[in-house]
Amino acid sequence: MSRTATIDRKTNETDISLTLNLDGTGESDIATGVGFFDHMLTLFAKHGLFDLTVKADGDLEVDHHHTVEDTGICLGQALLRSVGDKAGITRYGSMTLPMEETLVTSALDLSGRFWLIDDFSFPTEKIGEFDAQLVEVFWQAMAANALMNLHLVLHHGSNSHHIAEAMFKATARALRVAVTIDPRQTGVPSSKGSL
Repeated sequence: MSRTATIDRKTNETDISLTLNLDGTGESDIATGVGFFDHMLTLFAKHGLFDLTVKADGDLEVDHHHTVEDTGICLGQALLRSVGDKAGITRYGSMTLPMEETLVTSALDLSGRFWLIDDFSFPTEKIGEFDAQLVEVFWQAMAANALMNLHLVLHHGSNSHHIAEAMFKATARALRVAVTIDPRQTGVPSSKGSL
């Protein structure tokens, strides 16, 4: 069974094509026009062992917001589509990940219900040319469209780049666990019988 999805989304602000393969090797081909964001998505693919292709043409002359948010929408939709009916998946995943002075926990549930708890802040408004607040915008869009619970907790950290990077790596590794097929799991991992 192929657990791959392609999302094409075109608005007056962005034109995005995204393909996600949950059972990949961590290969990526990312071109959003936003350098730092490309770096984060590359790390996400590598640490999740997802194959990820993203081509985004956005209104970067306005700012990065629409490109980042709409990519989050597409990635969330691709995740939701690629897990299908969720039969056999582990469902839950979590990772507490250190990166130098930074420690971040990402915990998630592919529950079919959206919730985001984001207990973090950045010490700087910018990460290079990237607006740090767009990290939250991305996770909000992704979690809402994947219909998952996502809790992101910053335990400590003083470098904005490290904080953002730890979040992307930790969430990728938590998601890698959650989408793994558990050979002992028959059907959907819920007493309700559906997710």
